[in-house]
Amino acid sequence: MPEYTYKEILNNLKKKIYSPVYLLSGEESYFIDKISDFIEENVLTEEEKAFNLSILYGNETDVNSITAIARRFPMASSHNVVIVKEAQSLKKIEDLKSYFDDPLESTLLVINYKHKKLDKRKGFVKTAKQKWVFFESPHIYENKIPGWIKEYLAEKQYTISPKAAFLLVEYLGTDLEKIANELDKLIINLKEGEEITDKLIEEYIGISKDYNVFELQNALGQKDVIKANRIINYFAANPKEAPLVRNVFLLYLYFSKLLIYKQLKDKSARNVASSLKIHPFFVKDYVQAANRYSSGKLIDIISLLREYDLKAKGVNNLNAPEGELYKELIFKILH
Repeated sequence: MPEYTYKEILNNLKKKIYSPVYLLSGEESYFIDKISDFIEENVLTEEEKAFNLSILYGNETDVNSITAIARRFPMASSHNVVIVKEAQSLKKIEDLKSYFDDPLESTLLVINYKHKKLDKRKGFVKTAKQKWVFFESPHIYENKIPGWIKEYLAEKQYTISPKAAFLLVEYLGTDLEKIANELDKLIINLKEGEEITDKLIEEYIGISKDYNVFELQNALGQKDVIKANRIINYFAANPKEAPLVRNVFLLYLYFSKLLIYKQLKDKSARNVASSLKIHPFFVKDYVQAANRYSSGKLIDIISLLREYDLKAKGVNNLNAPEGELYKELIFKILH
């Protein structure tokens, strides 16, 4: 049986197509939690939950206890639901194989194994893959998050501009739960189907559409000294909103991509977007920025960013405040 996708599992659950075993694993906990929460909230009625829903934790239980509860027949219900959270802490988890080989059909046993991958050579994993529902939730890299945001909003009948999506990722990082919560709060205030723009992000989430590292990249790409200085002056006055360590890293990624562009033989928009791992919407900006800098200058800037990464972490910076380091760095990049 092939591994299931997140959407396939949820669609089956919505159709009340249940499996006796759900082995949910992987580095990205968001999808595991969503599947587990859906089962917890929707398989049983509120009255049925009192006798037929068991929530266990891997560091507080053992395989024998889990198996005993899973083999109970439901009371005044067609199903018994057993959810084991934090199963990565469960000792001798491989002993679940005997239950996986012959589970009770009326039980939904949900194993949430989060923050790391399962060894697929283990017997209990092989059985789950072959006979029941096995789901692996991989870590989503930062460059894929804007696409995920777009899909998430599309399911709710909303759209988002590429710039607004990248702005969210820049300030909220790769925590899908955090991003989803912010988006859910935002769309409460929107008209149905309205596009989410950087202006709305600023208004409802509090992220400045003018003073952020995304705009700083654009200013540096355009060699706009006045705009770049205006942004870093804002950063200097609001250090908590613009930590130097994070922004130096993001600038390092930006200038590294400009250097990669210089080395591409195929400079078609499609290949540039693919090679630089950027949204096609931004290809033009990257091309124009790369053409304003020589390869030698880009190499110097990347070296400079490594130096300021160390200074931002307290190495050889003589206790200089972040605002001064920002000003030094931007001056050296632009001159």
